[in-house]
Amino acid sequence: MAESVMYHEGNRQLQDRFDSRRISDRLEEKLMRREFTADDKQFIESLPYFFLATADAEGRPDCSFKGGAPGLVRITGPSELAFPDYDGNGMFKSLGNIVVNADVGLLFIAMHEKPKRLRVNGSASVSDNDPLLAETVGAQLIVRVTARAIFPNCPRYIPTMSSIEPSIYVPIAGQEAPEPAWKGFADFKDCIHPRQPTFKG
Repeated sequence: MAESVMYHEGNRQLQDRFDSRRISDRLEEKLMRREFTADDKQFIESLPYFFLATADAEGRPDCSFKGGAPGLVRITGPSELAFPDYDGNGMFKSLGNIVVNADVGLLFIAMHEKPKRLRVNGSASVSDNDPLLAETVGAQLIVRVTARAIFPNCPRYIPTMSSIEPSIYVPIAGQEAPEPAWKGFADFKDCIHPRQPTFKG
């Protein structure tokens, strides 16, 4: 097999220990791709959330839940996706990591009647003047990711769950989003940063 996009020496050591190098190579050969399919686009753009893994300049990892309305993430090119950054706690853990280390991993997962998951690994950038800001309600920044590897995962351990209702904090055109209660707690209220200007819709 040609040089692997998905595996490094640590992966290979364990694959060889458990005699799984052949199936790992076959999975990469048959399932890994560098461009989004029509099914990938439909799946990703239907979800109201995903998980984002980043690391700082020293490689120390962080994982974050990112939520919004369905369509939160958009496929913007054959190998590119984009998503908004909404008002949060102001720590900028994920986006700050991207500023110093562009390598990211995204996990898209559906937990309803037909469980499904898709991984996207690639390089990210953060912008405060991206054209998508003008059409994304509540966004203060836009993150774009160029995919290096797009890979569907076996869904066997995904529990089946029902979505009850969307978060009340999801930005909606023409409505002011409520502030989370923690911003009024005595320990924090004297140092809360102002909301940044965002597209209102």
